[in-house]
Amino acid sequence: MRVLVTGAAGLLGSELLHLAEHEVIPTYHSQPVPGGIQLDILRPDDVRDVIRRVRPDGIIHTAFNQWDWATTAEGAANVAVAAQGARLVFVSSDAVFGGRETPYDEDEPPCPVTPYGAAKAAAETAIRAIDPSAVIVRTSIIVGHDGRSSTERLVHELAAGEPGALFTGNIRCPVHVTDLAAALLELLVSDVSGVVHVAGPRALNRLELGRLVAERDGLDPDSLAFVPGSPSDVRLDSRRAEKILKTSLRAPSEYLARGVLQAAVGQE
Repeated sequence: MRVLVTGAAGLLGSELLHLAEHEVIPTYHSQPVPGGIQLDILRPDDVRDVIRRVRPDGIIHTAFNQWDWATTAEGAANVAVAAQGARLVFVSSDAVFGGRETPYDEDEPPCPVTPYGAAKAAAETAIRAIDPSAVIVRTSIIVGHDGRSSTERLVHELAAGEPGALFTGNIRCPVHVTDLAAALLELLVSDVSGVVHVAGPRALNRLELGRLVAERDGLDPDSLAFVPGSPSDVRLDSRRAEKILKTSLRAPSEYLARGVLQAAVGQE
């Protein structure tokens, strides 16, 4: 199977390149990727040209810009229009929801409260209209194993005494990048369509997650500054994914246990 991966320079995109057993063609915007094709998803003609040249059987669209509506929303629509029958898996976000005390399942209508969440919701709407057979995967905070995720970087900065803080009022369902990438590749070759929530099985606030990262990396968890922040409780109900996937969605206590990072590095 020939698979086109957008945003291949990012945390999730690069993990897909590492795990995929298919023929993978990576694309990137500004940070080159070995063997990759430069692509500006805001240029519909460029997107069509690349897809016509590559002729992929499947596309996993991970590219986005949290601070740019056009890249996140219009770029996704451009990819869907140009897909020309290729199997499409789109990575969306829990940011399409505003927050409440009970989890959100796949049938809940988006209710974003941030521009980024609104852009992802718009992208979802466009993709569902353009390609009803596409898979829309909503996920949560993505945690890495090599220090590249934003959470890991922030924890190390705070432990070093740099300014900043972790929000205790921000609650999410963190997922490990390897689990998410494996789930996306599994969904790519499935007959599943529509929205699927792929997030971790345990909800944590940012401080709880940060303390686990610090403990795994041998840092002092008590050195991490924290503030309440604006209350934001967004929990994704991933029970559908757990039923249809062979991939196990692990809790942070499993992949952030002390020694896990060293073991992962030793296997590479």
